[in-house]
Amino acid sequence: MLKKSCFVIVFLLSACVTVNIYFPAAAVERAADQIVKETWGAPEPVKSEPQSKSFNPGTALVTFRFATEAHAQEADINVSNPAIRALRDSIKRRSESIKPFMDRGNVGITREGLLSVRTTEGLNLKERAEVQQLVDAENRDREALYLEIAKANNIARESVPKIKAIFANSWVDQARPGWLIQDAQGNWRKK
Repeated sequence: MLKKSCFVIVFLLSACVTVNIYFPAAAVERAADQIVKETWGAPEPVKSEPQSKSFNPGTALVTFRFATEAHAQEADINVSNPAIRALRDSIKRRSESIKPFMDRGNVGITREGLLSVRTTEGLNLKERAEVQQLVDAENRDREALYLEIAKANNIARESVPKIKAIFANSWVDQARPGWLIQDAQGNWRKK
């Protein structure tokens, strides 16, 4: 009887399985950075102090090996299916029309990584309608992109806000100096 009881206990314990749902945050971050870079162009290089030209082959080898191993541990995600490519292309094409409004401060980047018309000051009636249409279309495409990335990579729909937050960081990080961005408290400031 004791043997049977032990078997039942072991069986019940083994039946309690915890399923860890993996969210590929690093891969999403790499994809977000690449998509934002393609959309807005590479950020202007930051001038820095000249680096020492001494070369240490041992350090370079260790650095290369570590980077290779770290990259091998985290696979890339799929951001190139037809739906995602279409959304990326749409966002990229629209960016040249939006940038002048962002340069003038009419449009800013919200803390959620979406765009918002901040002011229509200095815009004629036609431009006011145009900027609102551009912002609405851009936000629809961004939201659709995050959902498509989740679908293409079998990421739970509940994790779409995580994807959106990662992209929001990329949109803000790669924004041009002088563009309006919203901080975590909802305040607007120039980057």
